[in-house]
Amino acid sequence: MKIFDYQRADTLEQAVAAARQPDARFIAGGTNLVDLMKLQIETPARLVDISRLPLASIDATPEGGLRIGAMVRNSDLAANTRVRADYPLLSRALLAGASGQLRNKASTGGNLLQRTRCYYFYDLSRPCNKRLPGSGCAALRGFNRIHAVLGASEQCIAVQPSDMAVALRALDANVETMAADGRRRVIPIADFHKLPGATPQRETELEQGELITAVTLPAPLGGRQIYRKVRDRASFAFALVSVAAVLEVDGKNGAAGEIRQARIAFGGLAHKPWRMAQAESALAGRRADAAAFDDAADILLEGAQGHGHNDFKIGLARRALHAVLGGAAATQS
Repeated sequence: MKIFDYQRADTLEQAVAAARQPDARFIAGGTNLVDLMKLQIETPARLVDISRLPLASIDATPEGGLRIGAMVRNSDLAANTRVRADYPLLSRALLAGASGQLRNKASTGGNLLQRTRCYYFYDLSRPCNKRLPGSGCAALRGFNRIHAVLGASEQCIAVQPSDMAVALRALDANVETMAADGRRRVIPIADFHKLPGATPQRETELEQGELITAVTLPAPLGGRQIYRKVRDRASFAFALVSVAAVLEVDGKNGAAGEIRQARIAFGGLAHKPWRMAQAESALAGRRADAAAFDDAADILLEGAQGHGHNDFKIGLARRALHAVLGGAAATQS
């Protein structure tokens, strides 16, 4: 690990001012950043410790939703009574991630900012456009079993690993931030993570020194919420494919009742949680049966492209979608 300057911030203003320089990073739980620093993938000249800032509360909003501070620990958020009752999708996604020890340390803001787990990103001997723009993407012709089949480019086929982000995408969350010059803004979660294009090294909409202060959720949704994560191990493994779904079905007609509303977000398939309004619109008003689920899958997976080892993900995503939507519909009959 390289030598770096350490500064503990006592106020938001102090934190963003200290992080203005290009090689500064915020540190909260450090569950991802510290590992990257040990491997010299991240080599910040300054760490700005935000762990003592007043960003660890979960509060009701006037609109009936929730405001979750950026320093709320993943374990506390998953166990929160209001989250478990009104946003069970988020609680389940959090509990599907990492281990109990890591969830006790990891923060809400840090979870959104964790970097890809691509093998080649972690291997300094191999080219990676995220680490060194213009060097190439070793995963394209390498072992790419965990990599993207949607939204990728010739520059990068890595995936965004956050379980929480997938749930937040299905729930239409917003990310509140404070910029280095004191400006505040609200970024819809749909726009927060970026597809790689020609600049895979830029993974979010955040500017240098811009700090996540909170995540907000709208008023609770009706229907059944499900998070399903398909992975190589039962725990402590990242998703090959995950599905976050909210489905409301008229149960009078049994398991094949009419779908009132649907929200579907995929993880493990792209640089960002993958959600398409067209697929959800295609389900609305349809009977909750295999034909409707197939039509939604066709839209969600349009243009999907495997790269050899990850070809199986396309079929796996379709089967996972059927299982989640079918299960959600059946429980409302």
